[in-house]
Amino acid sequence: MNFIFISPQFPHTYWNFCDRLRRNGVNVLGIGDGSYDEMDERLKGALTEYYRVNSLENYDEVFRAVAFFSFKYGKIDWLESNTEYWLEQDARLRTDFHITTGAGLDEIESYKSKSAMKKYYAAAGVPTARHQRLTTYQAAQDFLQEVGYPVIVKPDNGVGASHTWKLENDEDLNRFFGEADVSAYVMEEFIEGDICSYDAIINSQCEPVFESMTAWPPSIMDIVNQKLDLGYYTADSLPESLRKAGRATVKAFHVRSRFVHLEFFRLKKARKGLGQAGSFVGLEVNMRPAGGYTPDMMNFGHSTDVYQIWADMVTADKRLLPENGSPHCCAYAGRRDCHTYVHSHEEILEKYGEDMVMCEPIPQVWSGAMGDFMYTAHAKDADAAKEMIQFVQERKEQD
Repeated sequence: MNFIFISPQFPHTYWNFCDRLRRNGVNVLGIGDGSYDEMDERLKGALTEYYRVNSLENYDEVFRAVAFFSFKYGKIDWLESNTEYWLEQDARLRTDFHITTGAGLDEIESYKSKSAMKKYYAAAGVPTARHQRLTTYQAAQDFLQEVGYPVIVKPDNGVGASHTWKLENDEDLNRFFGEADVSAYVMEEFIEGDICSYDAIINSQCEPVFESMTAWPPSIMDIVNQKLDLGYYTADSLPESLRKAGRATVKAFHVRSRFVHLEFFRLKKARKGLGQAGSFVGLEVNMRPAGGYTPDMMNFGHSTDVYQIWADMVTADKRLLPENGSPHCCAYAGRRDCHTYVHSHEEILEKYGEDMVMCEPIPQVWSGAMGDFMYTAHAKDADAAKEMIQFVQERKEQD
C-alpha cells in the first residue's frame, strides 16, 4: 500500500501516524515544505521518501510531487494530511489522481462550510442553532428580530475560532459591518452551553472503531480574543446521548475512513426547539483529529494508542488493539507568558509528580488558542481534571 502523508512534520506529534503506518507494512511517502534535515528522526525512520516543495500552498508543486511518487511507486492508495487547513487540497489531489479512499472535491463542501453542515445535522435528527448567511445589513437585522442578541458571526469556511465575533448590541453589529467582509460570514443565534466533542475513528462502513469525549471551555473565541488561558480535558466516559448524536452525525455526513472531531453544545438550560438541559446540539464538524495534543491525551486517558487504531483502520478497516479497562481523564492547562501565576513550574511538577505526562512550550502557530506553555496530567475524574487546571492557571491578584 502506498500512502502519501501531506505535511508529516506538523504538528510534530504526527510522526506517530506515519510510524504506525510503517509498522503495518505501509509504504509512507511524505510531501511537505519543511527541511528534511530538521525533521524528527522518528519521522525520518517512518518515511520511505520525502519530497520537499517550496510551498504547500502551491498546488502545481504539490501535484508534481504526487505525480512523481505515482510514477516511482505505482498507484497511490491513500492521501491524507489529518489537518483542517489542507482538507480541501487533499480532496482535490484525491480527485485528480483517482484516489477513492477519502473524500473527493464533491464531498468537501459539506465538511468545510458551516452553513452547508446544517442540512446534514437535520438528516441526523440533531438540532442546531438557527443561522443566516450574511448578505446585507437588512438581512442581519431581520435575523436579529427573530433570535435577538447576542449572536455569533463567523466565517462560513474557516478554521478554529479566528475571525469569530460575538455581537451584543447594534454598536457591535455596526462595527462588524464596518470591519469585516460580511459576505464570507454566517450569523448564528447564541447558545449557552458547554462544548463537548465526539472524537472517533471511523471505518469505511461509517462505523466507529474508537470513540471518546473531550470537554472544552464554553468559548474558544474568547480565549483567542481576550488572551485567556485554555484548559480542557478528555473524559473518562462517553454519555450515551452524545454517542448517539455523534454516530448519527457520522452517518448523515457519510463519513468513512477518517479520524473525526465533532463539536456539540451541551445545553445548560432548556431551550425551545433545541432540547432540555443536558441535551446535545450540533455545533460543527471537523473531519480530522482534534487539535493540539488531544490525540495524545486520549491515549493517556484510555491507556491506548489512537495512532495505531487509526493505522489499523487504514490497513485492516477495523480495530485490532483490545479495549483497555479503567479509563480516566487527562487534563490540559495552558499558560501565557504575558500573565503572572501563583504557582511556579517547580511547584506544579512537585504537586503532580508521576501524573504529569507532558509539559513543554507550545508552537507559535498554536499559541493564540493554546497559550505559550502547557501542562498535561492524568486525572482520576472530571473534578480532579478541573482542580489541576485551576491550580496551574491560578493568577496573582495584580495580573
